[in-house]
Amino acid sequence: MYSTTFLKRASVFAIILPVVFSMGCQNRSTGQDKVQDECLDEWQNLFDGKTLNGWKIEGGKADFYVEDNMIVCNTRLDIDGGYLVTEKSYDNFIIELDVKIDTSLNSGVQCRSQKWERDTITTYMAGNPEGTVSQPKWEAGYVWGYQIEVDPSDRAWSGGLYEPGNRGWVVTLAGNEPARKAFKPMDWNRFKIVMDGNKIQTWVNGILVVDTTDEMSASGFLGLQFHKAYREWQVDKKVLWKNIRIKEL
Repeated sequence: MYSTTFLKRASVFAIILPVVFSMGCQNRSTGQDKVQDECLDEWQNLFDGKTLNGWKIEGGKADFYVEDNMIVCNTRLDIDGGYLVTEKSYDNFIIELDVKIDTSLNSGVQCRSQKWERDTITTYMAGNPEGTVSQPKWEAGYVWGYQIEVDPSDRAWSGGLYEPGNRGWVVTLAGNEPARKAFKPMDWNRFKIVMDGNKIQTWVNGILVVDTTDEMSASGFLGLQFHKAYREWQVDKKVLWKNIRIKEL
């Protein structure tokens, strides 16, 4: 049996200990060295809901603008496709975002992306049933890197792993029916992407779509892809993005 003195001391210690840890967290965030507070959530917003600060356009003259806390891309006939990309590069991270897209369009989320420094020829996989392989030449300045597909078409490969400007399709959704059914056409869809070393994982609305490893790219900018309107009835169709956040690993 414990003595009365011991129990009193134990009670005091139990009260003081959480206070000490709490003060330690506060001191880390208010110190002169401004060390990041590890007691807070590590998620960072990539979009402030008001401006496109921290982003820039690569590969075209897109009609990107902010409306109702969303990034909006409006399709036009007189512009080529391209990307709204981050000014900062990232290597290992988790990114989450919501996207809504018209069913006549196609888009994607660029990760660890770069631009070719010189004209480059690569082996490109079309991802079609015929297994078409080609060797296109990409001009200097062309964007390449991992792209997580946003595909509202009947093919339904949203969340698949594609690589524009380089190898083409890395992981398709052919035969993966649970993943193909995860995307909701003409509705908001939640994407989660993990890139940690050579490990790449994607989820669409909580359904695991891709779980693979790849060594092609270790770091680069993030981006939101846009396509031009190829037909009159695609003009003024939109892709909407919101709740874009990242946690660096």
